Amino acid sequence: MPEPTAVPEPTAVPEPTTPPTRTPTGAVNSAGLELIANGFTAPVGLTTAGDGRDRLFVVDQIGEIHIVTVDGLVLPEPFLDIRDRLVTLNEGYDERGLLGLAFHPAFADNGRFFVYYSGPLRPGAPAGWDHTSYVAQYTVDASDPDKADPASEQIILQIDEPQANHNAGSIAFGPDGYLYIPLGDGGGANDVDTGHLADWYAANEGGNGQDLAHNWLGSILRIDVDSEGTNGRSYAIPADNPFANQPGAEETWAIGFRNPYRISFDMGGEHALFVGDAGQDLWEEVNIVQAGGNYGWNVREGTHCFNAAQSNEPLETCPSEDADGRALIDPIIEYQNAKAGSGVGLVVIGGNVYRGSEMPQWDGLYIFGDWSTSFGQGDGTLLVAEPPAVAGEQWSVREVTLAGRANGRLNEFLLSFGQDSVGELYILTSETPGPSGNTGKVYKLIPES
Repeated sequence: MPEPTAVPEPTAVPEPTTPPTRTPTGAVNSAGLELIANGFTAPVGLTTAGDGRDRLFVVDQIGEIHIVTVDGLVLPEPFLDIRDRLVTLNEGYDERGLLGLAFHPAFADNGRFFVYYSGPLRPGAPAGWDHTSYVAQYTVDASDPDKADPASEQIILQIDEPQANHNAGSIAFGPDGYLYIPLGDGGGANDVDTGHLADWYAANEGGNGQDLAHNWLGSILRIDVDSEGTNGRSYAIPADNPFANQPGAEETWAIGFRNPYRISFDMGGEHALFVGDAGQDLWEEVNIVQAGGNYGWNVREGTHCFNAAQSNEPLETCPSEDADGRALIDPIIEYQNAKAGSGVGLVVIGGNVYRGSEMPQWDGLYIFGDWSTSFGQGDGTLLVAEPPAVAGEQWSVREVTLAGRANGRLNEFLLSFGQDSVGELYILTSETPGPSGNTGKVYKLIPES
């Protein structure tokens, strides 16, 4: 869950991805929700296996993956239960847990899938740190396609986390067949706490988000899980990774993130990688992420100069590029945090580009949202963004009015989004701010009528 609160050689940053194209069909401002399944605790992910069986796999933060059939039935036994591998979660609020699930592109043939979760601090980790994040591979049970083999776990990556928050979340295979893994900056606030390294930007203390060679925190990684690794790795480094020849940064795809809790690849267009990155106090942002890109944290919060000493008062000036000459890339979407007074909500929840057929007027639009305007009562906001006519400008954003809902709003905590094999979108919610109870729901986004 996101929080509502030796110098290498320069690497060229590719030109920004061309925004998805679409035929304008008038303003899209309203939609409906169809309840698909409920009874979860904190559903933080939804995906399909790509094996033609049209099952929905729902990731519950408490450590379970459930299957929802095409008839809307939640199978009584979890597909995978790793509750005994997790740290003990705080029921009131926690950003740790089972956070990500990605099925191998050839899952129908090899039965492999990958999860991302928060486990107890591993032996040899820095003393006093909070936990270790794990990327692990599992395989499906050979005799039951609705069950994973719990004994098949193979640890792929281990990332020690100094604080309990900013753990990012979703993982995803790209159209290139490689696994992408978003990592938060390590937690705390401002990227300055214990375990946050000093970086090149002296005006702000700390800076895991700007560090390239010493740890992976505040980055998005890209690895090849199908090839033999070297130097003890159980995976290979793609040859075209932007820092493949820089020791300590070989896995890194992009840097400069605070807590990129949810990522997604566009199913159509140019298959761009969209990343919702949680802000500190003033600004929330969404980025289209490129190889080797630097997305600014903690030099900037959105497009604004960040002040680590006083986070609610931006600095007047700050660099536009890092010490290696890489531009600090602006987000495609930015909105004000509710802490600033008139903002949308407390934390952005990254979504998906709509590519379904039930609402053709939504094709090419990015559907995302905000967690809530407060901790006390779930008040999430559903948002829709449209690409600009001129490349490089920010996307236009509107709130989606939900038919049949009091005041047209979600009136629940927005936890995540999901997309099925034909591009339809799902909204994941809960009535509680933390991983407790059984009020977690999965809705399908449908036409207003």
